[in-house]
Amino acid sequence: MKPEERIIQLTQELIDHNRRYYIEDNPIISDYEFDRLMKELSLLEQSYPSLADPNSPTKRVGGGVTKDFMSKSHRFPMYSLDNSYSLEDVKEWINRIKKRLSQENKDEVFELSFCCELKYDGASVSITYKNGELIEAITRGDGTQGDDITTNVRTIKTVPLKLKPPFPKDFDIRGEVILSRSAFDELNQKRQLKGFPVFMNPRNTASGSLKLQDSSEVSKRNLDCFLYGIVSDNQIYHSQYELLQKTRSMGFFVPDHSALCHSVEEIESFIQYWDKKRRSLNYEIDGIVIKVDRVDLQKELGFTAKSPRWAIAFKFQAEEVTTELNSVVFQVGRTGAITPVANLTPVLLGGTIVKRASLHNADQIDKLDLYFGDTVTVEKGGEIIPKITGVKKEMRKRNSIKVSFTKECPECGSTLERPEGEAAYYCSNHLRCAPQVIGRIQHFASRKAMDIDGIGDETIAQLVNEGLIRDVADLYQLEYHRLISLDRMADTSVNNLLEGVEKSKSKPFEKVLFGLGIRMVGETVAKKLVKSFPTIDALFSANLEALSEIPDIGLKIAESIVSFRNDKANITLIERLREFGLQMEKVIEESVQVNSVFTNKKVVVSGVFSSFSRDELKSKLEGLGAIIQSSISSKTDLVIAGENMGPSKLQKAESLGIRMLSESEFLEML
Repeated sequence: MKPEERIIQLTQELIDHNRRYYIEDNPIISDYEFDRLMKELSLLEQSYPSLADPNSPTKRVGGGVTKDFMSKSHRFPMYSLDNSYSLEDVKEWINRIKKRLSQENKDEVFELSFCCELKYDGASVSITYKNGELIEAITRGDGTQGDDITTNVRTIKTVPLKLKPPFPKDFDIRGEVILSRSAFDELNQKRQLKGFPVFMNPRNTASGSLKLQDSSEVSKRNLDCFLYGIVSDNQIYHSQYELLQKTRSMGFFVPDHSALCHSVEEIESFIQYWDKKRRSLNYEIDGIVIKVDRVDLQKELGFTAKSPRWAIAFKFQAEEVTTELNSVVFQVGRTGAITPVANLTPVLLGGTIVKRASLHNADQIDKLDLYFGDTVTVEKGGEIIPKITGVKKEMRKRNSIKVSFTKECPECGSTLERPEGEAAYYCSNHLRCAPQVIGRIQHFASRKAMDIDGIGDETIAQLVNEGLIRDVADLYQLEYHRLISLDRMADTSVNNLLEGVEKSKSKPFEKVLFGLGIRMVGETVAKKLVKSFPTIDALFSANLEALSEIPDIGLKIAESIVSFRNDKANITLIERLREFGLQMEKVIEESVQVNSVFTNKKVVVSGVFSSFSRDELKSKLEGLGAIIQSSISSKTDLVIAGENMGPSKLQKAESLGIRMLSESEFLEML
């Protein structure tokens, strides 16, 4: 047999044996025989390197070294899930779904089914397959981009390198990389024998393992990957439950602890069963994921800025411990908000040592009725952030001193202010209060904002403390001869910093807007604002009513924008940034036809379409310069009406005299 033929034969045999052993738990050859075949393939690949396959079974043992993990954009966003902590939350979510579907489709009665799955506590990953072969793997990151960890993921034995047919031609599959309890214990035992410090918990160990530079070390960690969802340009499956069965047959590791539920009672039964049984599993779960089963209804429901409307996570009650409150410190954030933080006697909670816990605000301190030295109960909110949930008042010591909220800024001594209707107190000295100045510049330079390479948080603090910068515009006036004289600044680091600052001038307008740090204007809100107001001048000229009408903005955010633009210091800052060459208007892509009949028209899309999904149609309209609205109002210019448009929307459009286009009329206009 020719070498290339034997390599193909061995590759297929080993893939099949690997699937039988790790996925199906049904091996048909001994470990010795498996190792013999693997060695033969490895020797052939060494002798004929041009015949080696990047997805060869030999890649499981690793060997590739990644010095820097390149950031890559996700082909499809990785959304996070909304959390619920009670069955009432789940019921309310189901009612919202039914209401939304009935508004869009008045004539259809929805008998909803839900796919319930375990919520694995690991590190999220997205893996791309084309023509049945693994192409790349990316961490979740911020949901829009993450780190390329392909080399390390190839070492995970429960991730198929080649799929068993039939399979879709091109798709991304999402999952959680986890470390089983038994593998975690075995790893720590080996570390103890070598005198190394032990790891604290499986989740953090799994996440850290994915970023090890040497993939051969990753292969020794015995990671697993549980897959649970597919995204693609085309609809591949009709239901989530079907998706789980089909992906399992392709060779993916999909645990069979899922159920198709047809009522709240069945969902409750599933939750209660696994709340009791979860500790008997060989891996950690922190809740149950509940998804609308029908994929067409998932598309109908769509997404909010952060989460799918068709799925929710029910979180199990968090672990709780008791410890002693030693002191309270007050921290100043970049917006001037004062956050109280409790210093605690160190205690083990959820696999990590907890020394500090958030007290949120003055109202929370009063509600808890805290005294120094109190014995307090602590849990991890959402099993992530430690928080004090109660006080053992019967254990309170005599002559204890009550905890009270500070009246002055702990950094600059300014009197605090509490805006009407808000829970937080703020330091109003935003121009000279050092933590605010440093925080604003750190936010501006951060990855999600201007992404300035070569300037970390410590460097920014140093530059502020040395008096070289006082605001974000000062970054663009930094000079080599001033920087090189600072501690820990060498020629390379100074040049990298200046190069990073210069490159940031090309960042798009929405990044600049987010980087300004306007209260309540996060990354998603900034994008929405730029869609409606493509220049800084248009945005800052808009009145409160115009700002409030933008979908998902609301009065509070609009008031925050108006307050920001009414501050002369902020307008001066904007003008300085403009002079330095930062982008203060949206760059219109070639695909956007600014002179189309839809340019700047406020359009509502409703009903079902045969040529597009609703999301595709909205994207098409945005490409033609339209402004998409979620509901019909007197400001709406046009409605694109598909089949089964809701009667209430139809009636409102007709009563307001708004022009309506059918799908065929829209296509003719194109």
